[in-house]
Amino acid sequence: MLQKIEQAQKQWGGSNQLIDTWLNKRQELIINYCQIAGIPPYGENTQQLPDTNDVTEFCNRLIDYVSTGHFEVYREVVSQCETHGKASLHHAEELIPSITLSTEMIVEFADKYAEPFNDYLDAFDRHLSTLIDGLENRFSFEDQLLANLHEKHSEQPLPSRKTEA
Repeated sequence: MLQKIEQAQKQWGGSNQLIDTWLNKRQELIINYCQIAGIPPYGENTQQLPDTNDVTEFCNRLIDYVSTGHFEVYREVVSQCETHGKASLHHAEELIPSITLSTEMIVEFADKYAEPFNDYLDAFDRHLSTLIDGLENRFSFEDQLLANLHEKHSEQPLPSRKTEA
């Protein structure tokens, strides 16, 4: 996932402040997830559950990321798409409901684990795994939105990309 965010930053970064901010929030969220899940190099690969304060911080980042998407990024994307053509707007309007599906799962996770979660210890790893699958799907749809915004509404052209052999 971190490689995908680096690719997104290279592809779309620098052309739109909103995109840059959002991609940075996504990167912070992914790194924080790796810490919580114990994925090296950001987390210690141990068999114990993360500290509840760390989980609370992660849940806060989740909600912040989702809120930024719904209340800032998506609105801006739709607004810019409205002024630049029906095809662009239609594409954005098709993607947002798919993104929204993961919002309920994210909010449910955050509600359950933002506070000390002793009642849910046995299910935490399973819920964390389900959450990352949902986030990966969400990121894929969001990347399509960002590509649409960048392609049709940024002042800078896309940099040429070299294909790897």
